[in-house]
Amino acid sequence: MGMTTRRGARGFTLIELMITVAIIGILAGIAYPAYTDSVRKGRRAEGRAALSNLLQQQERYLTQTGCYMTFAVGATGSSGTNCASTSAAIPFQTKSSSGNPAYLLSAAVCTNASGAMARNECVQLSAVPQSSDPAVGTLTLMSTGAKSCSGTNPSICWR
Repeated sequence: MGMTTRRGARGFTLIELMITVAIIGILAGIAYPAYTDSVRKGRRAEGRAALSNLLQQQERYLTQTGCYMTFAVGATGSSGTNCASTSAAIPFQTKSSSGNPAYLLSAAVCTNASGAMARNECVQLSAVPQSSDPAVGTLTLMSTGAKSCSGTNPSICWR
């Protein structure tokens, strides 16, 4: 009997496996940053929408009471400040969404060169991100229509 070679089931060679792992690594290196950028854009849109909604609520509050209500970042309950500068229940949503919000909201009296403006003149609303977003940072909207942010790339804040 002659020498026989065994031809059983064939697996992957180490080279084939290494090439596959390298390709997956390259695809992941491209896809993950695009995914995180897309998630950040979605969160920014949520923050902008929450600020616009809060401004509409503040304008309604102004017409009913004669002033804007102020409150700290993410405040709840009776920790708002009303026209008489006393604590009052906050009738607004102070988060960009329920559950796990992307932004916490606040409202403060605007300032100008002379200092703080009157509570019935102007309100500055802020949306503070709950996850890192160095390009945009905190979004700001004033009742005068002025929009800004504290990030490193202000050109993308409100688009």
